Amino acid sequence: MQESQDPREAGTAGPQSADTEHPTQPDGQPPQPDSSYGRPADRPSAQPDGNPFVRPTQALYDPATDGHSGATFVVPPEPSGTAEPSAPESNASESSAPVQNPPGQQSGTGTDRTPEDPGSREPQPPQQQDPVARQAEEPQPPGQHPAGSDSDGGLFPQPAEPELGPTGRPWPELPTDFPPPTGGKAMIIAMCNQKGGVGKTTTTINLGASLVELGRKVLLVDFDPQGSLSVGLGVNPHNLEVSVYNLLLGRDVTPDEVIEPTSVDGMDILPSNIDLSAAELQLVSEVAREQTLLRVLEKVRGDYDVILVDCAPSLGLLTINALTAADKVLVPLECEFFALRGVALLTDTIEKVQERLNPDLDMLGILGTMYDPRTLHSREVLERVVQAFGDTVFHTVIRRTIKFPETTVAGEPITTYASDSPGAGAYRMLAREVLARCLVG
Repeated sequence: MQESQDPREAGTAGPQSADTEHPTQPDGQPPQPDSSYGRPADRPSAQPDGNPFVRPTQALYDPATDGHSGATFVVPPEPSGTAEPSAPESNASESSAPVQNPPGQQSGTGTDRTPEDPGSREPQPPQQQDPVARQAEEPQPPGQHPAGSDSDGGLFPQPAEPELGPTGRPWPELPTDFPPPTGGKAMIIAMCNQKGGVGKTTTTINLGASLVELGRKVLLVDFDPQGSLSVGLGVNPHNLEVSVYNLLLGRDVTPDEVIEPTSVDGMDILPSNIDLSAAELQLVSEVAREQTLLRVLEKVRGDYDVILVDCAPSLGLLTINALTAADKVLVPLECEFFALRGVALLTDTIEKVQERLNPDLDMLGILGTMYDPRTLHSREVLERVVQAFGDTVFHTVIRRTIKFPETTVAGEPITTYASDSPGAGAYRMLAREVLARCLVG
């Protein structure tokens, strides 16, 4: 008896007849491959319709039917030496005229190229750009416009916008050369603020050194019992035999005996020490006690061009003496909220001195110190000061830097310790502002 053949073996057999290899399907679907183990069925060289570009894909295993499902895909022809057969024409009316796309719209052929392919163009020689147009396209610094053009794109030259300083105002045009001193009495400027640690001593030292660079002879007066100004210029307060205290209360001491030179040629100092703290109590019983310092400075006023008085951080009798002797007041103001609160009290004191003791006293300006542009707090405080006092605020702002504490240890101003530092440049700018205001006022 002949055993029945295993269907799996039949699936691996050689080629059979056309009827056996492609049985007729009632639903018109492609014939199923005769394999049950995932092996692809034998592929014919061409389909019955004669199109060699359509061929069945590799059979895919279907676990639901334990069989394979085939699909057909259009694949590009393999390169050969024979000419490619033309595709069958579907409709003469559709193939006779190409579809025209609107300008700028891509064709629907599946490619990214527009009807006018840029890749097919011939390379063009580079065009020479107009120098004015090229400069207009280049980024310009803030507040400047390209040369030969205005802000509206025209070709008429316009002045560049002024550069804004840290105070939010345009920088003024300050002279670099000032007329020589007239040889009269020195201008006395009091560095005053009842709050300590705002930069009075630092400003006194470095402003004085910057004024010397502009041809002025300067005398610094240490009117603070702490003696910070003396220490900042290399003078040891403990080794002083005579000081400002002796000039205020002693009748047998002359200013020439107390004045000492500094490391800067053309700048001298009247040093001080802790003895000055007792002078405030002893001056209470003196006649015209508010004018004691003025009587001392009148003796040397003709020997200098500018006298800077470093006041104590208070509004006591010593500070009143400095305001009575001064021609102008410079207020160093730390860019900090608590320092801002004391400005109103200081201005009230200055107004009282003007009314009762020194009607010629003027406000020279408010100087922002210890400014840190990285913090919003410093910027807001400086903005509020400008809003409250306007042009009284100096355009120059002294920023925080480690160089200032280093100069105190070195006992010299920043203009000689770090001449090229931003701090030195700021005080040089301040000196020019001070002289410009003094000459105008």
